[in-house]
Amino acid sequence: MTTSDTFKAEMIGLLPRLRRFALSLSRSAPDADDLVQDACITALQKWHQYDPAQPLGRWMFRIIRNLWISELRKRKGRDGQGQVPAEEATELQTADADEALSAKQVQARVSALPRDLAQPLMLVCAEGYSYREVSELLEIPVGTVMSRIHRARKLLVSGLGHEEGIAT
Repeated sequence: MTTSDTFKAEMIGLLPRLRRFALSLSRSAPDADDLVQDACITALQKWHQYDPAQPLGRWMFRIIRNLWISELRKRKGRDGQGQVPAEEATELQTADADEALSAKQVQARVSALPRDLAQPLMLVCAEGYSYREVSELLEIPVGTVMSRIHRARKLLVSGLGHEEGIAT
């Protein structure tokens, strides 16, 4: 049985991963921070509903995704306000200047991908989820996850994600 303190400690350990996922959804550092904060509040209020037999990360990612969908519905036509250009974002920072430049380039290309391609790519490649887990999390078929990741990788490798200015 999970105690409140154990639950909180495990959730705190997930914060960097939660923020990366929230950033992949919102494309804005302030929005991602708000999303993670709201998800943590929701999780703490409903922690007794969490099934400890399941990974906490998957439960938290679903909360974040659902909160983001609700936020998009609220915004309706206001989407695009408050976005941070990928080159100004602080994620993927490294100590080595050459690696930092490369990380910014990768981040810019991933940010330029359409959201439906960027989300499964981030969950599989950055977060380590299996295709099946991403399928369950995003509520799409496994084949669709595989197809989107393949398309996203092709775009990243070819450089089309940034140079061709793919709209999100």
